[in-house]
Amino acid sequence: MSQTRVAAPGDTVDAVRRDQRASRRGVAKHGKVTPWLFLLPYLVLFIGFVLLPIVLGLWISLHRWDYTLPGKPFVGLENYQDLFDSGSGIYSIFWNSMKATGIFTVASVPLLLVLPLLVALVMNRKFPGRNLFRAVYFAPYVLGVAVVGVLWRYLLDANIGLVNHYLGALGLPGDTAWLTSTPAVWVALVGVTVWWTMGYNSVIYLAALQDIPKELYEAARVDGASRWQQFVNVTFPGLRPVLAFITMITIIASANMFGQSYLMTQGGPGRETRTAIYQIAETGLRNFSMGDAAAMSYVLTAFLMVLSVLVFWLFRERRS
Repeated sequence: MSQTRVAAPGDTVDAVRRDQRASRRGVAKHGKVTPWLFLLPYLVLFIGFVLLPIVLGLWISLHRWDYTLPGKPFVGLENYQDLFDSGSGIYSIFWNSMKATGIFTVASVPLLLVLPLLVALVMNRKFPGRNLFRAVYFAPYVLGVAVVGVLWRYLLDANIGLVNHYLGALGLPGDTAWLTSTPAVWVALVGVTVWWTMGYNSVIYLAALQDIPKELYEAARVDGASRWQQFVNVTFPGLRPVLAFITMITIIASANMFGQSYLMTQGGPGRETRTAIYQIAETGLRNFSMGDAAAMSYVLTAFLMVLSVLVFWLFRERRS
């Protein structure tokens, strides 16, 4: 590897420049592979755990794929057609699970956009114990879904749960079947999810709020803008790119909800809370119909892709 020579007192300017040009040529000549070496670990993981599963999943969706049987006949688009054929046995099962996913997403996403923003606006102000409160709000997010699901399954139990106990102590109805009746089960699932993940969105909002120049708020105050006007004309435009990101990841996370339903309600009452991911896992891993499960997953992916385009279109920069 070439090294840059330190200029000696007797060196001419031309000699130093020749050394610098030679050094730059050496780096360019011997360093072309360096970026690819840094990217190689990521590329290996990306190809092995993203691209190959996508291709294999698409291949499986075109077969009657029961991994307990040796034969896996090619059926083309039949698995996809069954999902849109009201006469097939899997039609109602899949679309009921999509309905459950839609209910959960519509109920949870607005709360996970608004409440974390309110928390971030408060946490962005200066007051004693601010860092402690930030840690308290973020703390639930570090818990795994298994811990959260089992914890709230006992807290919300209709007979021995502390939630009903304290509601009764406050003179409120203390016999709610949170995990076995509707709409209480949706209130429970959405509430637990908001409690669990709100801190993550709050931290992202907080980082974005701290990036908004203070001079903009000072100029708005000089112009006589109220706090609401400052929020509408300064804070919200400054949060637009981050808001698009948070909206997208929250929609995707909500549409992929599985652990809370599986651990807290087992998909009940009946099949009310059996979301699309829950049904895909059930179809593929318990019923051994991997072809149907793969087709379900690609239909769900198509819906999420359309939602992604819609979200980025809504939050795009509009030029006057």
